[in-house]
Formats: sequence, C-alpha cells, structure tokens
Amino acid sequence: MNNLKPRYTLLSFLIVALAIYFSFKMIMPQATVEGKVAKTEFSTVRAFAHVNELAKEPHYVGSKAHATVRNYIVTELTKLGLQPEVQEGFTLDDWGNISKPKNVLARIKGKSSNKALLVLSHYDSDPHSAVGASDAASGVATILEGIRAFLAKNEQPENDIILLLSDGEELGLNGAELFVNKHPWAKDVGLVLNFEARGSGGPSIMLLETNDGNAKLIKAFKDANPQYPVGNSLAYSIYKMLPNDTDLTVFREDGNIQGFNFAFIDDHYDYHTENDTVENLDFNTLSHQGTYLMPLLDYFSKQDLTQMTTSDDLIYFNTPLGFHTYPFSWIFPMLFLIVLSFIAIVAYGLKKKMLSLKGIMLGFLPFLATLVISCTVTIVSWMFINWLYPHYAEIQHGFTYNGYTYIYMFAFLAVGIAFYSYHRLGKNNTAANLSIAPIFFWIVIATLAALYLDGASFISIPIILTLVSLTYLIFKDKQPPYILLLTLLGVPAIFILVPFIKLFPVGLGLDIIVVVALLVTLIIGLLMPVFGLYKRKKWSAYVFFLATLVTFFIAHLQSGFSDTQQRPNSLVYILDADTNTATWNTYDLTLDNWTKNYIKDETSISESKDVMDSKYKAGFTFTQKAQVKPVSMPNVETTKDTIYNNLRHIDIKISPQRNVNRMEVFSNETKFLSLSINGLTVEKLNNRWRRLASYYVSDNEPLEMSFTVTPNTKPELILYEASFDLMTNPLFSVPERAKNMMPRPFVLNDAVLVKKTIKF
Repeated sequence: MNNLKPRYTLLSFLIVALAIYFSFKMIMPQATVEGKVAKTEFSTVRAFAHVNELAKEPHYVGSKAHATVRNYIVTELTKLGLQPEVQEGFTLDDWGNISKPKNVLARIKGKSSNKALLVLSHYDSDPHSAVGASDAASGVATILEGIRAFLAKNEQPENDIILLLSDGEELGLNGAELFVNKHPWAKDVGLVLNFEARGSGGPSIMLLETNDGNAKLIKAFKDANPQYPVGNSLAYSIYKMLPNDTDLTVFREDGNIQGFNFAFIDDHYDYHTENDTVENLDFNTLSHQGTYLMPLLDYFSKQDLTQMTTSDDLIYFNTPLGFHTYPFSWIFPMLFLIVLSFIAIVAYGLKKKMLSLKGIMLGFLPFLATLVISCTVTIVSWMFINWLYPHYAEIQHGFTYNGYTYIYMFAFLAVGIAFYSYHRLGKNNTAANLSIAPIFFWIVIATLAALYLDGASFISIPIILTLVSLTYLIFKDKQPPYILLLTLLGVPAIFILVPFIKLFPVGLGLDIIVVVALLVTLIIGLLMPVFGLYKRKKWSAYVFFLATLVTFFIAHLQSGFSDTQQRPNSLVYILDADTNTATWNTYDLTLDNWTKNYIKDETSISESKDVMDSKYKAGFTFTQKAQVKPVSMPNVETTKDTIYNNLRHIDIKISPQRNVNRMEVFSNETKFLSLSINGLTVEKLNNRWRRLASYYVSDNEPLEMSFTVTPNTKPELILYEASFDLMTNPLFSVPERAKNMMPRPFVLNDAVLVKKTIKF
C-alpha cells in the first residue's frame, strides 16, 4: 500500500512545514515599514509617536511623570476638538488596595440617545521601574490615533463614543472601579473595547468579558470584519479560570456591561520591567491593535448596543483562512457524529480487512510510547535545566529570555521521539491501523471538553477531517494513497492547534512546558494518516534529535544575562522606628555583585513576614544590618478614641513627612468590627495576611482610618511607609546597576521603608 515516491513524501512534509509557518505569520500584519497613509486611516507611525511621548519614563500613580502623561493625553484630546475632563476620587477594592486615580474622559456626541460605545485603555504604568510602552501606552496611542482617523471622516456616529483613559489599573483596576461606580456616564455604556498588553509583541488576542451568552457579540465581531481576527473560545474559557483581570472585568462585574479585550502577550519577559520600552514594542503588534479598533469603531458606532445580550453561545476560533463560528448546540451532535462515524469506519475497515484488531492494538504502542516518553523526558529535562541554570528562578513571571528557544527545543524533541517510536514499534503496521489509537484519544478529549470545557469543542473539526482521511485510506483499498490530498486534509488541524504549542507556555509560564510535548504528540496523532505513510522515520528522528541538540546549544548561549537581557535584582532599606535599627533586604534568591555591596552574607536569611504585597507573594530572602539614617518619620495622630454604644471608636490620621509612594497597614490578631479608609468602607475584614490597607499615595495625601472594636480590645497596628527613591535619596549613595542588571519587577524595590508600630 505504501508505494510512495520520495518526492511526494518530501512535498507533503514541506506542506506541513509551510502550514505551521503560516499558522503564525498570517494571523497578524507583517509589514516592516509603513507607506503613505490617508488622514482617515490608522497610522502605526503616528501611533508610535504617541507611545514615544507617553513612555519616556515610569509614570505610575503618584510619580512626577504620571501628571505629565495625563496632561499630554488631555492636550491631544483637546487638539482633536474634544472636551476632555478628569475624574478623580478615592477607590478601595476587596483586597484593601486604596488609591486616588485620575481618569481622563471625553465624549463624542452621536445622533441618537441609545447606548454608547466606550473605548478603554489605562495610562498608568506599573510601579516602579516599568516604562509602560506596551502596558499600556500602546493602548492609549491606539485610541488617540484611531479616534483621530475616525474624526477625520467628518461623520457623526449614530451612538455616542466615550473615551476612557483610566488610571490605577496596575494597582487594582481602581480607575475603572471609580468610573463604573461613580461617574454618571457609566449608565450610558452599552459595550466596551479595551486595549491591553501583557508582553511587548505578538498577535493581539481578542478575549470576551460577558455575564451572558456570547453569540451576539461574536456575530457582531465577525460582521465588523477585522482584517486579522485572533481569538478562540478555549482561550476565554481558560482566561475566566485565571486571576488575570483587566479594567473590563470591573465593567462586567460591577456594571453588567460586556465588551472585548484586545491584548498581546508575546515577549512576556518584558512585562512590567524597565524593558517595556518603545524600542521593544513590536511595530506589527501595534498595527494589529489598529486593525481591530478601526473596523470595530466604525461598526459599533452604528449598531443598536441595547441588543447585544443573549443567552446563546458560539464556539469560535481563528485560522489563517478567517474567523469561524458555530453554535454551542452543535457540540454534542458533532460529538455523537464523531463517535458513530468512528465506530462505523472501524467496523467497515475490519470487514474489508483494511484494518485488523492486532494492527489496531499494536498501533496503541507507539502512540502511548511517544506520549509517555516525550512528556516524561520534557518534565525531567526542564527540572535539569532549572538546576543547571538556577538564575532562571530570578525571572519571577516564569518566562525566560530564551523561552522561545526552549519551546522549539521540546517541540523538536517530541517530534523526534514520535518518529523513533513509530520506527521501532509501528514500522510493520499500516497508516490506517496506526490512526485508530490517536483518534480514540482525541475522542476522549473531545468528550471531556464537551462536558467540562465546552469552549474547546472546536477540536472536533480536525477530528472529523482525520476521520475523513482514515475513510479515504480504507476505501482506497490496495491502491497507493494520494498523500498530498491527505496532507491538505490535515492542514486545518495544524492551523487550529499548532498555535497553542506556543500560546500555553507563553501565557502560563515555562513551568507547563510539558504541554509542548503533549500537544505535539496529539497533533502528530491527528496527522497519522499522513505521518504513518512516511518512510525513513529513523533518519527523520535523528534529524529532529540533532535539531534538539542545536536548539539546546542556542538556548545555552542565550542563558546568561546581558545588556539587553538583564538580571533582575532588588534592594530595600527598612528602618524600624520602634527599635531604631535598620536593615538592607532583598527578594533575590542569590546575591549578585550589586546586592553584595550591602548584603554580604547569604546565610542571613530574612524572617520578615509582613512584607508589602507583591504579585507572586514573594518575600524577602536575605537581610543584613544597616546604618540608621535620619529618615523622616510619619506623623500619627489619634483624632478620636471613645466608647459609645458598647463599641470603641478610633480615628487616626497618618501624615507623611517625606515624599512617599505607598503605605501598608497590618494588624495583630485584633478583630475589627468595622473599618473605613479615607472615607471608604472596607467590606472584607481580617484577611489571612492581616493586611488592612495598601495605600498608593498621590500628592502626599494622608491616610485616614476609622474603625471599631470591642471596648476591652487594645488594637495594635504595624505601619510600613515606603518611598521609591533609594537610588536618588540624598541620605544614600547606592551605585547604579551594571548594564546587565535591572530592578526586579512585581515587588517593592529600590525603596526606603519605615516600619512603625501604632498602639492604642
């Protein structure tokens, strides 16, 4: 049966390789330069000009550059003929994060009084070293340039268009919370388009936020016809399970307002670091954001946004051929069709002796061997790599600078293992027999998806096409199969599934790198009607094993830190006002030449528990005594302490006596009966970290707390007051970092802390 000429096998392999290439390259713009662009069209070059102005330096809430960026946005909106306004006020989230965001708003009046379209991004950067070019100056720039092009048409929209450049997103979605719950325009919003970033490159992925069914939203998105749609119902199903919220989440949860997120996540190692610069923001990624905004702005500014809710859902996914949808109601009928077809095809194949029970059972051996060996080797190898390069652990968000090389490496390894397993265990078997085992496993996966992760049910499409290929193999009887036709039938599986090989480890971190081996094995299984026809599997395996070694060598060459791939490190000075002692502290797992200037002994393990909150719950690792510096102490004033209604009522005011950026207040084991901070009531008290409040300071405004306890309670508070000025504070002379170092993200860093106990 397998009398194929080598050139057809080679051509089949080239088709597979090209399909893999185009599954990544055709889903977003690929131009490296921009030609002449009309005034009514989105210009990436003009958008980049905004990013250059917005991302000159860190501009987190409370920083000097924060006001500069806000003023720039107001000026640019005014140039467009709009009347921007600034909304400000204190907000407090469920975790005790309090700040005073300052949102920038503008409104374009439409012809009707129907629901408005809101276009959203945030302008604050992450404290304290992130420049924020991608996250989210790119979003602000997309909106400024998109609205400019829209207004250049001189056409009044049917609906009002509200522009919200929110503040305090990085602190806890505070600006969005302020708008949704306290601004009168919030009740007018019918739909939100939110532009975000979690890296500095790659395609922008559409993610839905809805409390209802998605059918009308997805149909409208498809009708708007964006040029490069990227999104799938599996990604959103997973997104809903993760603690990764955006400003749009507040609209959905607090205002029952639905919408679309557009966010890119590639080059995740730049996220929230000083490398989130204009130079590292990918030109095509910013272009991709523009290709979403312009058609959606034009479409939704004309639609009745009061008619966007439904209880129905659609499965949706993209390929280089377009954006595809079908109803959730098809999930189980398609699954039943697959199961019945599978049984019928196997029965017919056995009857015609194109399948055999022995051949089918033996076909499980190479598939299971590939699955078990590739996954096991990947897990063990990744453990070895982390042991070999312990400094990878310093990259806290879990994606190393050479992370893409490791993805390639483990993909090559899995392909090599597959070729070798099928050479050793399946060379005397037919492609039809070998296809049964992977199809069976895919049917099990499709069944689990239908029951527990229905957004993933589009995997039924490649399963159906593989069944078609299997049917073709059986009906061809003794004639040589047309391998090119079988290869083309396998291309949709590549288009649909291969991007997930990169998406999962980039989005969720390299610690789940085993998913690469798992997906490669499963995809090869779907291609078994083609793969099973290939000859010279042993030598193909050797080629991929060689590719594995080459990529490992490349990863090794990229494993160190450099001027463009810097080592993150940290240093914090803490003055304990109660004992008049001071320490140097770090979050680093190993000390480097810069931190060793202050912490010389790696045996000095920090025992500090009440550390300012960090994204990954990191705590201080090493500590060393330091010289006490004359840091100005906060002024703590008890303005009320009285008992009435059988409760003790206490009011305090904590006023900074230096320029500070953040205060955190912890309690002892005190049970608070009520608590308010700067006039806002704390709903969730006595959390497990004993942290009552994390106050991000603007304009050095004081922190005011009011609380009640039982009359006999003697409350005790621990105050941490931090300024992000260690490198510039005249009390210190900390040297600049070497060029191959950068401030550690996601933690309090380069800070001067004062710790003070407040007793009553």
